[in-house]
Amino acid sequence: MSEYQYYEFQAIDRPLTGKEMAELRACSTRAQITPTSFVNDYSWGNFKGDEDAWMEKYFDAFLHLANWGTHVFKLRLPARLLNLRTARPYCRGDRAAAREKNGMVILTFLSEDEEGSEWVEGESHLSSLISVRAELARGDLRSLYLGWLLCAQRGDLDDDEIEPPVPAGLAQLSASLESLVEFLRIETDLVAAAAAASAPLVQLEPKAAEVTEWLARLPLAERDALLARLIAGNDGALANELAQRVRRERGGDPGKGELVVIRRTVAELLAVAEQASGERRRIAAEKAAKEKARRERDAARARAKHLDRLAGKEPKLWKKVDGLIATKLPKSYDQAVEVLVELRDLAAGKDGADFRSRIEELRATHARKPSLLDRLGKARM
Repeated sequence: MSEYQYYEFQAIDRPLTGKEMAELRACSTRAQITPTSFVNDYSWGNFKGDEDAWMEKYFDAFLHLANWGTHVFKLRLPARLLNLRTARPYCRGDRAAAREKNGMVILTFLSEDEEGSEWVEGESHLSSLISVRAELARGDLRSLYLGWLLCAQRGDLDDDEIEPPVPAGLAQLSASLESLVEFLRIETDLVAAAAAASAPLVQLEPKAAEVTEWLARLPLAERDALLARLIAGNDGALANELAQRVRRERGGDPGKGELVVIRRTVAELLAVAEQASGERRRIAAEKAAKEKARRERDAARARAKHLDRLAGKEPKLWKKVDGLIATKLPKSYDQAVEVLVELRDLAAGKDGADFRSRIEELRATHARKPSLLDRLGKARM
């Protein structure tokens, strides 16, 4: 099978400069490079850049997909929006990792399918995932918890390890988070098991009246400094930073959800997910069996009606068989066997001795036609 790799980087908080675009071009002559993106795919050769270095210097989001089963998704956020201390309880290994560089926290999510053998085009995947970054920037930690679930699913964690704080809204995933579950191949039964202890999602965004009240309490100098940063327009993270601060200072951050009284272990979550998966498989198997039985009943009724229409026409059908065999054409042999099957089924409700006698006679007459005899043998005649 041919090799296929897809790489896509996106700059969100600020566009690339001309100098930076030239630096990227030096790594690839055929990539699509814009002030906000780098996109390339490979059917031979490999990406010549350094994913981690590029995330540190240029980009805020990255996706890599390879047809041998590797899926990688990276995000970069200012540490004042997502600090490393918050991320680390969820990012527990190579499949969900967090690190800080130059005031930025870089998250890496990795899913590998050992069986590989998939062929999925990379276009549109990052666009379906990109909103995860905005959700994180507003204080929504559900994507981090999903990363922890991936580590649990893949056996990276000890069975007795306790789950991290459970964010609200795991049962109400956004479209981007559903895409993340699919991209990372997280079992939906495991997500459902985790969601059982997740509080309902509440409105994260502070209302205008709350923002006005909060602003009124700020010292005038601080308010002026914030206004200056806003008008200067060179701080793309400011709105998210202030929204988090408003929620935090008004008394709790509903985006982080409520902590369950009893946190579950990895083994407990996996057991609940396996039980749900087994029950789902049982229900699906029962449904499939009922559907198969229904189709078989319908086919049997249709077959019976067809045979009823043929009853009494046996002499004509035998004559048709002789005519088809006389052509000596493989296709006609197939049609002859189909008619013989109908004759056999018509004889099933009677004494089948006459049918068997005629089949033996037919075999003897056409003993020098191995292709026909082979077909009769496969039809058990």
